[in-house]
Amino acid sequence: MMQDKPHGRPQLKKNGFTFKQFFVAHDRCAMKVGTDGILLGAWAPVANVKRILDIGCGSGLIALMLAQRTAETVQIDAVELDAQAAQQAFENVQQSPWPTRIHIHQQDIATWAENNEQRYSLIVSNPPYFTPGVACSSPERDSARSTSTLDHQTLLSSAALLIEEEGFFCIVLPETVGQAFIELALEAGWHLRFRFDVAEYANRLPHRVLLGFSPSAGETVLERLAIRAEDTRYSENWCSLTRDFYLFM
Repeated sequence: MMQDKPHGRPQLKKNGFTFKQFFVAHDRCAMKVGTDGILLGAWAPVANVKRILDIGCGSGLIALMLAQRTAETVQIDAVELDAQAAQQAFENVQQSPWPTRIHIHQQDIATWAENNEQRYSLIVSNPPYFTPGVACSSPERDSARSTSTLDHQTLLSSAALLIEEEGFFCIVLPETVGQAFIELALEAGWHLRFRFDVAEYANRLPHRVLLGFSPSAGETVLERLAIRAEDTRYSENWCSLTRDFYLFM
């Protein structure tokens, strides 16, 4: 544990991004601030949540977004394996409006889950999804994007140990990976409660999918969003989802 004591875009500044209420430095993180994390942080259901867990928090982006969206009483734990990314997340949190609400833990999630008795009403993750052997620009980025460091079975089993019975486990994945993840989750006893397909343009197929699972059965809510309209301008739905975070929106 490390903590004891232009329109439609965030603003680039000093190797990071400035949002309306906080700044995220990411120069020491293999995975930079991007649309996937912003989607998950803006979309994840936060009604009535009491405690949140971010698995593989990277720069701390999603944890910071969720802190902005929730009440002062909501505590957020964020677990990150990579030491440099965890340290940068800690620094981002300390410089944010919520330094006492977000707690960064530099540890392997499987080990952390086995030794933690806390249960969470919301668990989020922007997880690795490439199979080992897919080349990336650096060993650090390869590690962050490859399922060799956090395979999806381990992610599901760790979340199962930590989720409340009525809680939600939410992730963002490429649409091509999403169906396989759904099947794996259903086999493990999860119930799909939310599916939010995201396309770059209104006239294109979805390229990302946000999924929400729960240990409890219930209705599955299906939604779709296009980031840009056919005229290439940002869609009203995208602006509505993200305007609390992006500058100049």
